[in-house]
Amino acid sequence: MNFDELNLNKPLLNALSDLGYTTPTTIQEKVFSVVMSGQDVCAIAQTGTGKTFAYLLPCLRQFQFSKEKLPQLLIIVPTRELVVQVVEAVEKLTTYMNLVVVGVYGGVNMKTQLAEVRQGIDVLVATPGRLADLLLNGAVKTKAIKKLVIDEFDEMLNLGFRTQLKIILDLLPHKRQNLLFSATLTDDVDQLVNAYFNKPVRVEAAPVGTPLENIEQTGYEVPNFYTKVNLLRLLVEQDSTMNKVLVFTATKQLADQLYEQLESDYSERLGVIHSNKSQNARFNAVEQFKSGTYRLLIATDIIARGIDVANVSHVINFDTPDVPESYIHRIGRTGRADKKGIAITFITEAEKEKLAAIEALMNYQVPRLPLPEKLTISDELTDDEKPKVYMKTIEVKEPKREDVGPAFHEKIAKNKKVNVRRDHAAEKMLKYGRPIKRSGKKNK
Repeated sequence: MNFDELNLNKPLLNALSDLGYTTPTTIQEKVFSVVMSGQDVCAIAQTGTGKTFAYLLPCLRQFQFSKEKLPQLLIIVPTRELVVQVVEAVEKLTTYMNLVVVGVYGGVNMKTQLAEVRQGIDVLVATPGRLADLLLNGAVKTKAIKKLVIDEFDEMLNLGFRTQLKIILDLLPHKRQNLLFSATLTDDVDQLVNAYFNKPVRVEAAPVGTPLENIEQTGYEVPNFYTKVNLLRLLVEQDSTMNKVLVFTATKQLADQLYEQLESDYSERLGVIHSNKSQNARFNAVEQFKSGTYRLLIATDIIARGIDVANVSHVINFDTPDVPESYIHRIGRTGRADKKGIAITFITEAEKEKLAAIEALMNYQVPRLPLPEKLTISDELTDDEKPKVYMKTIEVKEPKREDVGPAFHEKIAKNKKVNVRRDHAAEKMLKYGRPIKRSGKKNK
């Protein structure tokens, strides 16, 4: 099937032709007719399979012009980067349509976004936190919303947006079409779907955890962080095809550590992106990577689904992810749009159990490669890798109460006081040699 066989209008077909797209992906083909029927949809598809166009094409096909300029289509995504990318996708598809799209997200001044919203919009793309704020202060009018799309639903719940999502869903019109797109379907997602969706049709492009066929996966077993750094440096030096490499680390601290190790070697061809970076720095890093200025981009899992960069040659799992599903999202950054990709994972002894969980999810064993002969094996360990010394706590045994002495001490003789009855007559006799008698006057 090609796009001409779908029930698309001329403006959309022309836009797709300009973009060079002729054939829909599996998820795009399966979802289109269901969305067009007006039913709620719960679509499960791996990252990199064309989910964004899968919901945009039918939604834009059914878009109806309105003079009110109130949002008819609301799209909620988990990260700022995804907001920007979805807005760009809408703009590309609506080149031949009279439609206004606006993206809103946190971390920047709300006044600029408020001004854009008040000028009138047809499609609103937002992160849950900023959207909840705009809805609660009345800046966004919801009465015209006909379709709600929630993209990467599972990731939103992982990031702690459950409360904001419930606020948003409660404030939207009850008569609307709900479209859920997710890479994994967890119990939490199921609960919210059952509570707010109307008997959604489940559409699945591939079973969750299925490894992407066009991505070559390999692994190296390495002893520690600094050997991983040496291996990464060696692989990049020896392989000229590694021209756009996305490197994933477990934490922000490790991302910064790795950047410091490689900065002198790659200087202006190396970037780093994580949630501690400013919004401008994050956008700039993605743009530099897209344009090819950066050969390597170091990133954390928080943006594993927020980077849609064409022609990523390699994904390097510098650290094996804790959550098996994150591995699927990571490697899905390469091998997109039916192109070949390569994913390489570095595995320490402590990470073997994590990889085993990933392999169980995929029902696929990642082939291990021997370490290169020229690789320098480092003996140096980071503070986190050094064995922890635990001091034994010696408990002091308290004496039993019967062994405890009195809480007071006997006074010395001179400090002792004895209450005795004094004989004043005897004391006077001793002092004056005669008894002293009081003289009293007789009453006359």
